[in-house]
Amino acid sequence: MTGPKLADALASARKLFDRDVLESAIARMADEIRAAYDDGEVPLYITVMHGGLPFAAQLAMALGARGLDLEFDYLHATRYRGQTSGSRLAWLHRPATPMRGRRVLLADDILDEGHTLLAIKQWCEDQGAREVRVAVLAEKVHDRCVEGIHADHVGVRVPDAYVFGYGMDYYEQGRNLPAIYALGD
Repeated sequence: MTGPKLADALASARKLFDRDVLESAIARMADEIRAAYDDGEVPLYITVMHGGLPFAAQLAMALGARGLDLEFDYLHATRYRGQTSGSRLAWLHRPATPMRGRRVLLADDILDEGHTLLAIKQWCEDQGAREVRVAVLAEKVHDRCVEGIHADHVGVRVPDAYVFGYGMDYYEQGRNLPAIYALGD
């Protein structure tokens, strides 16, 4: 691998949230989501890859523990392609499960400016989803979010800095760190 080293980033990074705090936030989110799906309908649970995978897995288990069954699928859409800033959206995999008339719950790592999540949400709606809710582990605090997207369920709020860990990457590294870090100045 070429590029910046994760160890160098960690040496100057600030830990924002440790694993215990994030697991508590996921448990709280599971309670909120369970209440939102109290009609007995099984929602289509879509993990946004790659970043959403660690969070989505934990959230799914917490929802199962609360008696909410889920039908699983995934998608892979990215604007970053291993970089720290986004470009044009690339669809690498679209869900195969029909969405027409379904309630869809998207699980992703972070809502930053929202370009990717807005495109994903609109695509689900174009596929006929009756409702699309968004659950993110982290929401970045700033005023640059695109119009038309918001997170219905948020674990933690992070500062307007480059963050990584717990699904979020630093040049495709560190997704499996059990905490969220902000890159040092």
